Amino acid sequence: MRVRNKPWAKDFIKDHSEYIVDNPEQWKGKWSNRFNKKQPIHVEIGTGKGQFIVEMAREHPEINFLGIEIQETVIAIALKKVVASELPNLQMVHTDGAGIDTFFDEHEIDTIYLNFSDPWPKKRHAKRRLTSPKFLDSYKKVLKKDAPIVFKTDNRGLFEYSIITFNNYGMYFDLLSLDLHNSEYMEDNIETEYEHKFSAKGPIYKVIAYFNKNKED
Repeated sequence: MRVRNKPWAKDFIKDHSEYIVDNPEQWKGKWSNRFNKKQPIHVEIGTGKGQFIVEMAREHPEINFLGIEIQETVIAIALKKVVASELPNLQMVHTDGAGIDTFFDEHEIDTIYLNFSDPWPKKRHAKRRLTSPKFLDSYKKVLKKDAPIVFKTDNRGLFEYSIITFNNYGMYFDLLSLDLHNSEYMEDNIETEYEHKFSAKGPIYKVIAYFNKNKED
């Protein structure tokens, strides 16, 4: 997602530090302290303009949510939604999603969401895909041993690539939908802005995958 820079973004982020972190390494192993109470932590990598994570936090007050986004203007737009919602179980993280094991402790996270990530379609850019083996290595470190990756995309190439990398990594699938919006799984689906806009143009693919077969250690 690329958007035009907004001159107000930097100051807005600075003025709302109670809802946003730009020094995530300092919170490693202590993320629960950002919230009013200790609860499971769910993380969305590439949160975009925030519709998904805000609605998830609103519907699941029993879970603490962190939205990671690198682009300053995009996260500032999401932060506006977060500030307006005043949800005590939602925080934003202004950083790159690469190497999340540098700012989360081992097994600190209960779920990771990857929603409509950049497909990086050129073969030479495959290592940048958020479902590449390099990223899976870091996810495995920070996720609890029975915790899932929840992945949605409308890009067939990225979907096929991700299924292969998950499978080669020895993961197993709890859900695999080739057309989410016309499936039984749509009832509980919360859309991103991108999903709402482009779902009419083709199928949405969804996978829930675990590193540990049968959720065993």
